[in-house]
Amino acid sequence: MTKVEFQEGSIQVDAEIIADGLGIAPSVVQDHLREGKITARYERGIDDDEGRHRLTFFTEHQRLRLVVDESGNVVQRSTLNFSDRALPASAHRQR
Repeated sequence: MTKVEFQEGSIQVDAEIIADGLGIAPSVVQDHLREGKITARYERGIDDDEGRHRLTFFTEHQRLRLVVDESGNVVQRSTLNFSDRALPASAHRQR
């Protein structure tokens, strides 16, 4: 899988996409999600953003945001990295 897949009410994201965006090994993504070291938020677009989905992944120091179309293609990607400082609460807020 090289994109995001929507299946039966669930979302599957290739670990390579998350790992690349957060600068970690793909092999640790699943464990980090289970352990709560990576958390995620999902938002569905409305109005002008209808048909788009925003997936945001957080670690202690980083935020990876993906905007995905209905076919599961990543159309926008951004990373916010606070290096050795904790990610501020404002980076977790919805816009």
